Amino acid sequence: MKKIGAITMVRDDEFFLRKWVDYYSARLGRENLFVIFDGKDQTVPSFCEGVNVEIHDRVEGDVARADKGRINLISDRAGELLTRKGYEMVIGTDVDEFLVVDPAVGKDLAQFLSDLPERDTWSGLGIDIGQNLEFEGVIDPSRLFLEQRRFGWLSSRYTKASVITTPVRWGSGFHRVKNRDFKIASDLYLLHFGCVDLERIRERCDDTDRLANGWSRHLKKRARTISIVTAGTPKPLDSVKNLSRTVQTFCRQLFSPNKPATYGWRQVVELPARFRNLL
Repeated sequence: MKKIGAITMVRDDEFFLRKWVDYYSARLGRENLFVIFDGKDQTVPSFCEGVNVEIHDRVEGDVARADKGRINLISDRAGELLTRKGYEMVIGTDVDEFLVVDPAVGKDLAQFLSDLPERDTWSGLGIDIGQNLEFEGVIDPSRLFLEQRRFGWLSSRYTKASVITTPVRWGSGFHRVKNRDFKIASDLYLLHFGCVDLERIRERCDDTDRLANGWSRHLKKRARTISIVTAGTPKPLDSVKNLSRTVQTFCRQLFSPNKPATYGWRQVVELPARFRNLL
């Protein structure tokens, strides 16, 4: 079994950080989790006990500039884990993203990643989980998310280069690895939960700190995902996953050829019942 770490950076988001710590600690061990808090004004919550924590000076700037600063810092720390701390793989995600293995495979996350062929990077097929307003109410953080949310859309935006085995430079938001291609592993998925609840998005829209740093457009895009999921006609994930993986493998973004694309194809999917106990 390979030594695998997971790293993220967070500011004012205990809601998702708690889920991130719970999920990855159950699969990798708390001692292999690394959380960077963005700002010396941040308080480390008690549920981070046993996790490697760094409280860093706040990365200043608007959304784009701050994103670049944060990802450069994360890339540096991940590189140190691989070169100085004995790690053979590092998972890098935003705090609302979860790398999951299809339960049908019969392997946990660590075993699945350890068994992958040698590559600099690996990606999971991205699914942007959204709230279907016709069927799903306000999220209850005390319950499993996938018991309450079962719809999403196959979004190339979240087919990210989340797993690295050598020091690299991630692009902003982990969306690509600079100067390297991506490879989508079969049966591996990156689930994004930033659009999991409309009420939570509305609360974030009232956050003056985020609005002052240009988050308004970003939050509106998240609300759009809820509209897509609510209005779409879902297909079972199993019926379209291979097609989506193929499309994203061969379709590339025009000005970023190491990032996948779907060229407007928005397929809403329903996750199989076997996923509901994952997180």
